[in-house]
Amino acid sequence: MNRSTILERSPVDRSVSGAFSALGDPARLAILERLGDGDRCLCEMQDDLGMAPNLLSYHMRVLREAGLVSGERRGRRVDYRIEPKGVARLRDEFDRLIGPIR
Repeated sequence: MNRSTILERSPVDRSVSGAFSALGDPARLAILERLGDGDRCLCEMQDDLGMAPNLLSYHMRVLREAGLVSGERRGRRVDYRIEPKGVARLRDEFDRLIGPIR
């Protein structure tokens, strides 16, 4: 069976699988950890993470496209936050996949 056939048969929504994929990078997990404390701008996270601005922007774009974070522009800065609906979608899908744990 080829990969495309497996994906076509999968009941998992591709947007959800993309969100799970976004969590597969330690840098993105570190970003989410910092956002767990509240809204942050890139300039604040850049210092905390020791990451180049272009790399941090790339990771933020992946998280935004996965629906896990959102941003609000305030002048020249963008404040990012965890997107509760995106996280809830992941939790629901995980519960569906795994079922009750005994």
